[in-house]
Amino acid sequence: MQPWQDPNRSVTERVEALLAELTPHEKAGQLGSFWPIPPEDDTVAGDVAPMSTAFAAGLPWSDSIEHGLGHLTRNYGAGPVSVEDGLAQLRRLQGDVVAQSRHGIPAIVHEECLTGFTALGATVYPAAIAWGATFDPELVREMARAIGDDMAAVGVHQGLSPLLDVVRDYRWGRVEETCGEDPYLVGTLGTAYVQGLQEAGVIATLKHFVGYSASKAGRNHAPAPLGRRELEDMLLPPFEMAVREGGVQSVMNSYSDIDGEPVGASVELLTTVLRDRWGFTGTVVSDYWSVTFLELMHHVAADAAAAGRLALTAGIDVELPGTSSYHSLADDVVAGRLDEKLLDRAARRVLRQKVELGLLDEGWDAQAQGRDRDLDSADNRALARRVAEESIVLVKNDGILPLSGTPRIALVGPTGDDPRTFMGCYSFPNHILSRYEGAGLGIDVPSLADMLASALPAGNVVTALGVPILEPDDSGIEAAVAAARDADVAVVAVGDLAGLFGRGTSGEGCDAVDLSLPGLQGRLVEAVLATGTPVVLLVVSGRPYALGEYAARCAAIVQAFMPGEEGGGAILRVLTGEVNPSGRLPIAIPDHPGGQPGTYLAPPLAWYSEGISNLDPRPLYPFGFGLSYTSFELSDLEASSTQMDVDGSIDVSVTVSNTGDRAGSEVVQLYLSDPVAQVTRPIKALIGYAKVPLEPGESRRVTFTVHADRTSFTGLRHERIVEPGDIVLSVGTSSEDRPLAVTVQITGEERIVGEGRVLTTPIRIEP
Repeated sequence: MQPWQDPNRSVTERVEALLAELTPHEKAGQLGSFWPIPPEDDTVAGDVAPMSTAFAAGLPWSDSIEHGLGHLTRNYGAGPVSVEDGLAQLRRLQGDVVAQSRHGIPAIVHEECLTGFTALGATVYPAAIAWGATFDPELVREMARAIGDDMAAVGVHQGLSPLLDVVRDYRWGRVEETCGEDPYLVGTLGTAYVQGLQEAGVIATLKHFVGYSASKAGRNHAPAPLGRRELEDMLLPPFEMAVREGGVQSVMNSYSDIDGEPVGASVELLTTVLRDRWGFTGTVVSDYWSVTFLELMHHVAADAAAAGRLALTAGIDVELPGTSSYHSLADDVVAGRLDEKLLDRAARRVLRQKVELGLLDEGWDAQAQGRDRDLDSADNRALARRVAEESIVLVKNDGILPLSGTPRIALVGPTGDDPRTFMGCYSFPNHILSRYEGAGLGIDVPSLADMLASALPAGNVVTALGVPILEPDDSGIEAAVAAARDADVAVVAVGDLAGLFGRGTSGEGCDAVDLSLPGLQGRLVEAVLATGTPVVLLVVSGRPYALGEYAARCAAIVQAFMPGEEGGGAILRVLTGEVNPSGRLPIAIPDHPGGQPGTYLAPPLAWYSEGISNLDPRPLYPFGFGLSYTSFELSDLEASSTQMDVDGSIDVSVTVSNTGDRAGSEVVQLYLSDPVAQVTRPIKALIGYAKVPLEPGESRRVTFTVHADRTSFTGLRHERIVEPGDIVLSVGTSSEDRPLAVTVQITGEERIVGEGRVLTTPIRIEP
């Protein structure tokens, strides 16, 4: 047994023993990857990354593994591969890698898992924006653990999720992949996902570090004109939380350039911030082709080899999805163009993960990797159902909901009878199967029409498409109007169909010009409203759409953020009242489609418009908002002190009561306001929340422990500080409904906050 195969030795001893045996070419081999795309599916590369067809000329298999291999890319996720066939291919490929390596080093296998394992027949959970709507980290953690269990069972070691980008522009196509517009919500839910996935033995990967969501005009793969404060106070905190609190083991760089510097070439971000400041010890993997982009897109490298040197120096350890620019690294070391210490640094990190995964243990056998697995088990579906139910947001209700009796329902609109609209861009049915004519969905996904038909007497539901999601075809509006006129209630189901690069209305590369409902859907809504039949507007989407034109005339509005394979049943149960809605908006719903409305984290000049501008940026329904079929009341706000030292903490307590006649859950939200500061601050910012289930008449006491670090911000000197003076802590049920508040004086001298600050607000919930 070789020293690196001995599990009784420390991880460091094993890594250093193996590293000392490797040649520069073998070290470089550990930093490369290969994507086993079947020849008949060679167009798949063009479907998963911008400009990727320009990089199809990656190394062939034999060359990729000549000196060893770091990663195997998407063994299950490139085409409709069954578990049985995927296992056979994985064992064959790993066998080749081990046989070719002088030291028998296997590859790490990674897959996508943004809405669940992106594989044929795997459960499609709600999209990440729906996780945000749950305001329930423990539920997200449970879901991630289930996803990880499935992946680990079939031999996968790493998942490319979660996305910790904070929404800055609702027009960005990848809003659906985020947890929302607030860094604390994104950070807590993303950290929970990391913990769940890694508890299952699968490495989580933070995406996309950093700035991707702050691109100009919400355009995919565009420059991010960020100031330092926005970067430090809005975009970096979720990543820091997942590193420090979640112990994440991998990070993926952003495609963006920030103030002219591509993140993939940034020593400051990938090494100084991530490792030196935060103590990250895992691997940085490149977003697909982002190393080559340094040459072909950003033009900061003269050729592919120079791009590889830049990326490695900055801190990218593994080039994905295939070896390209990193193919020259060993030759550059031999020729003296690259310091071998940089090669050692990256190879050491990759080998450490392989040791920790057990890939280098004596007796590891490629033919024993993975086992047959039902990837859409009954337990998975039950969990997907719970997440979907907790994510649905009731934003308006004049009393028409829940539906009672056996009403005649006209279900009109393109999301009412198309189950693909329930699923995100990176779900396997939308990501891969949509390219195969007649391939179906690979799993059972009942539409809302299916579920309504099963719940009501025959003939009580009439379904009419009305209009497609995007195509300019209004020929079905007349039939939709006729159906609505003959009904007791019209459920108008509008929204998105996720896709890639213009083949959908939401998803990667599907950015929006404005926030009008896509295609002719707005015309359909107007036509049905004109019938006078009460309208329940159901929006199934990956981003918020402006509803100000319609809201006052709708009897109810329900927002479902791509609720996954169980979405049809979850929506039905909310409409009928079997489920009391508890989702809250992780992103605001705009009033009007233009004017580029921003998020709620805005200083005064970005929020108020009286006498300043004819455009009012404030939303129709604010961040954190949501209704219930019961009623709640907040009372008895109390702070343990009205003074807090610049390095101290206080408790803030409030009682939440269910004053209605049925059980429900309220999300109690704690906001910070800083009335006077040395730089402009958001008018309010979420610093704590708790989802509290309550029986009718029940009250519970919620206590938030607020450390002074939670009030810190980037000051005039670009240092993070706690500033003495008054702050206001307010408690409410949305960012705009904060009825209880207390002023707290921060005392002492201005304090510079070092690394390792308090990132969370602990919560106690008492009877």
